[in-house]
Amino acid sequence: MSVPAALMTPLRPVMTRLMRRLFHWWFVLRRPMTLGVRAMVLDDRDRVLLVRHTYIAGWHMPGGGIETGEDAMTALARELEEEARIRLTGTPVWHGLFFNAHASPRDHVGLYVVREFDIIGPHVPDREIAEIGFFARDALPSGTSQGTIRRLDEVFAGLPPDPRWS
Repeated sequence: MSVPAALMTPLRPVMTRLMRRLFHWWFVLRRPMTLGVRAMVLDDRDRVLLVRHTYIAGWHMPGGGIETGEDAMTALARELEEEARIRLTGTPVWHGLFFNAHASPRDHVGLYVVREFDIIGPHVPDREIAEIGFFARDALPSGTSQGTIRRLDEVFAGLPPDPRWS
């Protein structure tokens, strides 16, 4: 049974999208990897902004996944606004790319140091972020993740980044 030519023209874009989608999933299954960003947000007293999620224990630097079609800086700005009500006012400084095996055997995180920002409103606890706060390095909250502590040590002591997050 053949498809009439009049139907083939409108089906061609649908078939093309379907083939692209199938190839994408094949690639994801063959070489799965996730990529995210986090921000080490430091205020004028060098206190670090940390968030406590509702779905994972401990305190972490804000951040999240890079969405399809999104560059890292756009993802960073979006995540800071969503999680911490922070708006970038300057250019963050790249710190490094890290393999985050604690999250997944395929997860990678890019970390930026942010010193220029505005707080655009108070954080209201939601389904994702239970609470946020700025903390001095010598007064980090109980449960601060080891990856967060290591990144702070790297930045403040000028140590080279360890390729593993935690």
